[in-house]
Amino acid sequence: MKDCWIRFQCSCGFRMKVMSQLEWKNKTAVTEFILLGFGNGPELHSLLFLMFLAIYIVTITGNISIILLVMANRHLHTPMYFFLGNLSCLEICYSSNILPRMLFSYLGGDRSISVNGCFTQYYFFGCLAAAECYLLAVMSYDRYLAVCRPLHYPICMNGKLCLQLGAASWISGFLSNSILTFLISNLDFCGPNEIEHFFCDSFPIIKLSCSDTHVARLVTSVVAGICSLPPFLLTFSSYLSIIVIVMRIPSATGRKKAFSTCSSHLIVVILFYWSILTVYVFPHYNTQISLNKVFSAFYTILTPLVNPLIYSLRNKEVKEALQKQTSKLLNFRELLCILKKGK
Repeated sequence: MKDCWIRFQCSCGFRMKVMSQLEWKNKTAVTEFILLGFGNGPELHSLLFLMFLAIYIVTITGNISIILLVMANRHLHTPMYFFLGNLSCLEICYSSNILPRMLFSYLGGDRSISVNGCFTQYYFFGCLAAAECYLLAVMSYDRYLAVCRPLHYPICMNGKLCLQLGAASWISGFLSNSILTFLISNLDFCGPNEIEHFFCDSFPIIKLSCSDTHVARLVTSVVAGICSLPPFLLTFSSYLSIIVIVMRIPSATGRKKAFSTCSSHLIVVILFYWSILTVYVFPHYNTQISLNKVFSAFYTILTPLVNPLIYSLRNKEVKEALQKQTSKLLNFRELLCILKKGK
């Protein structure tokens, strides 16, 4: 009887060991994800490739131009342009994290991405998105001080504070998304591997997990709310205060020009924050997947494209600096031509 009981225990232990090995094997079966993107079909892919290629080139060119102009012109070495330079640098990293991968998939037809590659893309996307939320709030506060508190502005917004606010925006963004990436990367993926999105995002990845995702979903919404809602409220209230001051300008022309600038800034900011809040914070289970893609395109593709135009290239000082640098390049080119003819 005792021998039978020992054999039974050994048999059960062997079966449990085999079952655990099979279960572990199934949970680690997914080695890559498939990003479904915006649609299927070679003709559509060619059109999307050309469109996103043009967007990427314009985005990179515009933001690099802003950085070079700010660095090359001493009269642009002010807090406002310091933050604009940071924003342009952030937008370059932001776009380069998503668009080149999309272009490669539309060009070659390979929509697969490794699990580690997907988590890496999500990590940098989340960090940069959170950093932009904080940086836009800092920029709006800088404009608020400049317009509503002009006498205190040089004292309050000094070089040291600018560096601290800029560094805090970047560091806070990278720290906040580290928690989410850790939680999501520790989920088990043992079933379908098709991500219904054009990049690796939190909720589409979590949806594929075969383990309990309640904590990951909750933490994602909470962290996204902390990173976007307070900065949005600060940004909105700052621009609202600026608009109130602008409406008191006696000159109708000056009032119209200032209001046009503030309203364009506010529209872009509202689109950016509202799309993030809609996707991550507000109840998302009833939202259509295609609609989520549209909202995601606002803060991943549209915002980096229009920010150089809205914040910088419409600015009189930036236009003058751009004309100055262009004339310098033309004069240098003429000088080279003269030297070549002289030889």
